[in-house]
Amino acid sequence: MSCIQTKSLRNTVFYKKQERVALRNCGYIDPEKIEQYIGVDGYQALGMVLTDGSFTPEKVIEIVKASGLRGRGGGGFSTGMKWHLARTIIPDADQKYVCCNADEGDPGAFMDRSVLEGDPHALIEAMTIAGYAIGANQGYIYLRAEYPLAVKRLEIAIGQAKEYGLLGKNIFESGFDFDLEIRLGAGAFVCGEETALMVSIEGNRGEPNPRPPFPAEKGLFGKPTILNNVETYANIPRIILKGSDWFTTMGTEKSKGTKVFALGGKINNTGLVEIPMGMTLREVVYDVGGGIPNGKKFKAAQTGGPSGGCISDKNIDIEIDYDNLISIGSMMGSGGLIVMDEDNCMVDMAKFFLEFTVEESCGKCTPCRIGTKRLFEMLEKITSGKGEMEDLDEIEQLCRYIKKNSLCGLGQTAPNPVLSMMSNFREEWVSHIKDKKCAAKVCVDLLEYKILADKCVGCSLCKKACPVDAISGEIKQKHVIDQSKCIKCGVCVNTCKKFGAIIKE
Repeated sequence: MSCIQTKSLRNTVFYKKQERVALRNCGYIDPEKIEQYIGVDGYQALGMVLTDGSFTPEKVIEIVKASGLRGRGGGGFSTGMKWHLARTIIPDADQKYVCCNADEGDPGAFMDRSVLEGDPHALIEAMTIAGYAIGANQGYIYLRAEYPLAVKRLEIAIGQAKEYGLLGKNIFESGFDFDLEIRLGAGAFVCGEETALMVSIEGNRGEPNPRPPFPAEKGLFGKPTILNNVETYANIPRIILKGSDWFTTMGTEKSKGTKVFALGGKINNTGLVEIPMGMTLREVVYDVGGGIPNGKKFKAAQTGGPSGGCISDKNIDIEIDYDNLISIGSMMGSGGLIVMDEDNCMVDMAKFFLEFTVEESCGKCTPCRIGTKRLFEMLEKITSGKGEMEDLDEIEQLCRYIKKNSLCGLGQTAPNPVLSMMSNFREEWVSHIKDKKCAAKVCVDLLEYKILADKCVGCSLCKKACPVDAISGEIKQKHVIDQSKCIKCGVCVNTCKKFGAIIKE
């Protein structure tokens, strides 16, 4: 990245508080030309590691450990420690593997996709360094087939790296061999879980296995394996080149470096942002994201996708890092950040995220397969106006059971949105049950459409548009809606925009 480009970014409001490490080359180089990647120090870190005699595998691992880099895929485990375990638990293993999770199944998440499409050689370089560090000569990239451009560019990049002697046999004439292959996923969210991903690479149905043993001991094909996601790997070349001390200047005490988020929902500046760990949510929403559209009030933000939790407005000044988010019932996750305003119903949002995990459960364990389905039915009961107060206690009890007894992270985290939204917005849940009202006017079964007598001019447009003849009244007379017939489709509201005589409440 040139000095002029960097200065230009700093002068724009959207980028002013951002710090680009993982996304440093995206948009600045042609991802299909290896020469441009090399021109911005590409493969220099790999060259140092393989040609400088002081860079032993142990030293590489120590540099990564000292940097404080934690997994950007959701768990936040120390990357250097993961590599250390894979190297030392079975040091004389005849085969080890380096894997990359590029499946990225969270709704609204596209962080890894952007790196793969904009800077694929960074991933190749990082995985090769990881192979050297743990003693592996083979790597696999598990990439979702729904990313055709990422697949294409990664295939081109792998071919170019082999042509330049940066993949394959005797890289940099160091005696080190490393090769990479792509494995395409079929869209199963559960394959974001490490053991399910490895089972899928092996050609079997993607279902998780109990741990321990962990992959560092027994992973892909039963051999010691490390698995990191794309964003985690994208940090590695810069850490090797600039040193662990440089990386630790960004972030908080226990969460170093930057984090890429996919900003979505009710926010003016949607898209990818890369911020230093420790920035407050308020800064992300208002300084980087440009605030809430139409002057609406910030209500909550969901981090971590369907596995995470919501952050209410009372915690908007929290510093974003792994431990802080966990302390308030949320989590970092892979980096999806969905902003909600006053027009969002938190019961409906909990149901939305839970519906996704119900559909994506692999079905292997009963707590997840059956438990999430029963939980979803209880939420449907509340949003349809049939809820009872004792349902809230039963929901919490079922959530705790699912979290404690599910086999893998999908089931263990599925109740998180429900629990956090109940905790932060309990009054909304109570209102749905006691008052049969949805304050955000989202839950259709709790709505009533009414015609305001003082505004109705008797034009009969609404009457003619109603698909179930629920509206009665003569021309130039006040019209009324029969609530027993109304299906709450909202057609009448749209036909009466000129006069604004029909409201929903």
